[in-house]
Amino acid sequence: MFTLFRPELAAYAQDTLAEQRRLHDGGRQPGELHSLQMERAAETIRYVRANSAFYADRLRGVTVPATGPISPQDFAAVPFTTKDDLRADLFDVMSQPIDRAWVYYETTGTTGRATPCPRDERDSIVNNTALTLAYEKIFAQHGERHVVAVMGPTELHSTGDTFGDVLRNLGHTVVKMWPHSPVVGFPRALALLEQLGVTAIVCTPGMAISLAKAARAAGIDLHGRLGVRLILTLGELTSPAMLENLGALWSAAVYNCMYASQEASIMAACHADGRLHTVPLNNHVEVIDPDTGRAVEAVDGVREGELVVTHLYQGAKPLVRYRTGDLVRLFAEPGSVSEVMQPIGRSRDALRLGGRRVTAFDLEQTLFTHIRGVIDYFLLIDEADGQDLVTVNLEPVDEAAGAAIDRVAIRQAVADAFDVACEVVLGSMDAITSTGAMVSWKAARIHDRRGSGAEPERAAALAIAAGRGTR
Repeated sequence: MFTLFRPELAAYAQDTLAEQRRLHDGGRQPGELHSLQMERAAETIRYVRANSAFYADRLRGVTVPATGPISPQDFAAVPFTTKDDLRADLFDVMSQPIDRAWVYYETTGTTGRATPCPRDERDSIVNNTALTLAYEKIFAQHGERHVVAVMGPTELHSTGDTFGDVLRNLGHTVVKMWPHSPVVGFPRALALLEQLGVTAIVCTPGMAISLAKAARAAGIDLHGRLGVRLILTLGELTSPAMLENLGALWSAAVYNCMYASQEASIMAACHADGRLHTVPLNNHVEVIDPDTGRAVEAVDGVREGELVVTHLYQGAKPLVRYRTGDLVRLFAEPGSVSEVMQPIGRSRDALRLGGRRVTAFDLEQTLFTHIRGVIDYFLLIDEADGQDLVTVNLEPVDEAAGAAIDRVAIRQAVADAFDVACEVVLGSMDAITSTGAMVSWKAARIHDRRGSGAEPERAAALAIAAGRGTR
């Protein structure tokens, strides 16, 4: 509604919608889009160099024309921006003073210095328009009208505002709640799901699991008493096999609805086909080798490596060649200007198992391909007799589900895929598995006991879990 009071933003919103809809409907050609991206990347470089103290210094020697596009060669020579840069330079990275933003967010700061993540109206218009168009058909597949419970990770996070805006665009009802809050709590959250007839939930995979656990403890039947039929997950790594397990747990359709970060905003959005697609009008994406920083070439139409993004719109804090620290696979789509994105874990979350590098995605996907009826899981990694040993700890939904788990098949699948010994143990999980969105997938899901020394992320996750365990 704010655009009614700002005619220039109303016009910007209309132009953004028309352009995004044209892209969404297949009205752009790859060559045309690449030229547009180089033009807008140049606009962003000129903008940040003129308005950001950090970029004025960092990009001083970058060759960019006064008008028009930057050449691909010159763009490839632009220095990377890193997470350490954001932590060190904080507000100097911003291209607008804080009083020009409409809202202020921060990263969680659980494993490092919290960094500012302000948004101005243009940031929100660009990102929320892309999400609205992507989610329109998803929601339509599961009913005409929805009451949606939106569960963001903290009060300084953008989830509540973003989905409040997007769902309002789509005509659905929004209920913002945070079950980990001492004011709300899980009993009240579950009561609201039932009383309001909530049909969809936006939350982390860990929250979907925590809600299911709380429902089971309260004797609430997820399949009958609650009417949730759609869950959009975000904020944590989630494999397709894990999504299927969550779907069976809730009797709902479950989508990994976006790939985003607090500092870089929306980098991929789920479409009606259930896959994450890049948003090429919002970001220019690159894939690099995380060790060398060199561009990764596609092999059979797939690029795998660390994702690098450049914002193609000029808002409160646009980033140029930002190294996300996340590993992805990008799949070329014939006839499409976007690519399908498969996040496979943070670069520093990768493990060595059986003498080779293993991503978080591949580990979880292998495991849950052979598991159903499990409400939570955790992995212990040890070394025994010179061989890696993975102990898979599973929490079944009930005794019947536990009896149905094929431990032999799980052990064999893990051993074959990763050349390790494997054991399977059934039992209850503690609260650390709910901390993935606050710290990391690895800290929440794995305890690697082969090394020595401090594990700051695990310590941070344990501290959060201890606090949650008291509520």
